[in-house]
Amino acid sequence: MPHKRRSQSWTELKKAGNECFKTGQYGEAACLYSQAIKDVEKSGKNSEDLSILYSNRAASYLKDGNCAECVKDCTVSLDLVPFGIKPLLRRGAAYEALERYRLAYVDYKTALQIDCHIPAAQDGTNRMTKCLTEVDGHSWREKLPPIPIVPMAVKENFSQTTCQTTQHNGTREKYTSVPGEDVIKKALYLKEEGNALVKKAEYKKAIEKYTQSLKHNPSEITTYTNRALCYLSVKMYKEAVRDCGEALQLDPANIKALYRQAQAHKELKDYKACVEDLNSLLKVEPKNTAAQNLLLKVQNKK
Repeated sequence: MPHKRRSQSWTELKKAGNECFKTGQYGEAACLYSQAIKDVEKSGKNSEDLSILYSNRAASYLKDGNCAECVKDCTVSLDLVPFGIKPLLRRGAAYEALERYRLAYVDYKTALQIDCHIPAAQDGTNRMTKCLTEVDGHSWREKLPPIPIVPMAVKENFSQTTCQTTQHNGTREKYTSVPGEDVIKKALYLKEEGNALVKKAEYKKAIEKYTQSLKHNPSEITTYTNRALCYLSVKMYKEAVRDCGEALQLDPANIKALYRQAQAHKELKDYKACVEDLNSLLKVEPKNTAAQNLLLKVQNKK
C-alpha cells in the first residue's frame, strides 16, 4: 500500500484524503493531505493548491480535536491565499474550542465581511459576542485585536465564484446559504414601509414592519438601528439595547447603533455602559457633538 501511495499524484492523494474525511477517518485523511502537501511543495505548484490542502488538513485536525494544529494549518492557508472563507471559519472554530474568544471573533467577523449571509460566521460572531461580554463587560470591543479590512476585490471575486458554483451545481455550499433576491426585495419593501411610518411618528406600527423585514433578511444593519429608534421613542429601552447589540455584531463601529445604545443605557440608568458606548463612538468619530454632549450630561449624573 505505501508503495502505491508514493506513486499517486498529489491530486489523487487529495481525492483519497477527501474520501477518508467523508467516512470519518480523519487521521488517515490528515496523512494523505500531508503527503499531497509534500508533493506540491517539491514541485513548486501554485499557492492556491497548497492553500486548499492546508485548509483540508486543518479540517481533519479540527474534527480530531487537534485545535492547535488546525490553527497552524489555517494560518498557513491564509498566508498563501488571504481571506479564504473555509480556513477563516475553521480557525475561528479552533480558537473558540481553545477559548481564545477574541481571536475567534476576529475570524468569524472577517468571514462575515466577505459574505454577510454565512450562518456559521453569524452564529460564531453571536456566540463570541456573548462570551466576550461575560468576560470583559460592555467594553469588550476595545480589547479586540484589529479586524482586517477585506478588500472589495476579494468580496467581488467571492460573489462571482459563488454565482458560478450555483449555476454549475444548482446549489450553494451550506455555509454560503443566502436569502434569495425576492426575499431581500421583500425585506427592503417592509423596511421602507417602516420608515414611512416613522415619519408619521407611528412608532409601534413601524416596529411591526421592521420586525417582519428582519424575518426576511436578518443581516440588514439599518433595520436594527431604525427599530431601536422606535423602541427608544416608545420607552422600550431594553429592546433598543438588544437591537443595537445586533447591529454592532454586524458592524462594531456603527455610529447610530452606538449612539442609540448609549441613549437606551442612559434611560435605564446604566451610566457606566452608556459612557462605554459613547467612548467607543468617539474613538470612531471624535468630533461627534451629539455624543460629546450626551457624555457630559451622563458624567455629571455619575
